[in-house]
Amino acid sequence: MAEVLLFHHALGRTPGVTALADRLRAAGHTVHLRDLYDGHTFDDIETGVAHADDIGFENLLERARNVAEDLPDRLVYAGISLGVLPAQQLAQTRPGAAGAVLMEACVPPSEFADGWPSEVPVQVHGMDADAFFAGEGDLDVARELVASTTGAELFLYPGDGHLFTDPGSASFDPDATDLLVERVLAFLHAG
Repeated sequence: MAEVLLFHHALGRTPGVTALADRLRAAGHTVHLRDLYDGHTFDDIETGVAHADDIGFENLLERARNVAEDLPDRLVYAGISLGVLPAQQLAQTRPGAAGAVLMEACVPPSEFADGWPSEVPVQVHGMDADAFFAGEGDLDVARELVASTTGAELFLYPGDGHLFTDPGSASFDPDATDLLVERVLAFLHAG
C-alpha cells in the first residue's frame, strides 16, 4: 500500500478534503493530511487565496517541506488546486518520491526544477472547462507535461467546476469524483 501526503486547496482543510483522504484510507493506503492554514477554512476561493497570499506562498511551501521532513522519503505527493504547489514541488525536488497526483492545477515543472524527474510517475486531473484549470493555462501545462514525460497521465472530466472533489463545494461532482478516486487508487496500487 502507498503512503500519501495530501495538501488541501485554498479553502483549507475542509471536511470535503478529509472525506477524500478517508476514501483513499478506506482502500488501505496511509494518507497524511496536514493543515497548512492552522485551522482556518474559507467559504470561497478568493478569500482562501487571499489568506494564502497573506501567509506568503513561499511560507506555505516551507510549511509543506517541514511537514514532509517528518515523514518517510517514499511518498506519493497529492494536492488539490492550491495544494498542487507544495505537492508538485516536493515530488520534483525531494529524493525518493513515489509519485504525484495533481488535482485541478498543474504548474510548469521549471518552477521547481529543470524538469519533471523521469522516475516519478504523475497523474493530473481536472475539468475540461474549469475557468481556473483550463482557462488559466494549467491544462496546457499538463498536456506539455504528459507529452514530455514517461509515466505521466492527464485525465479530463466534462464540466466547468473547480474543487469538484469537495462535497462542500458548489462545484462538487460526485460522478467525476468517483472516477477520479478510482483512477487515483489504480495509480497508488500500481506504484
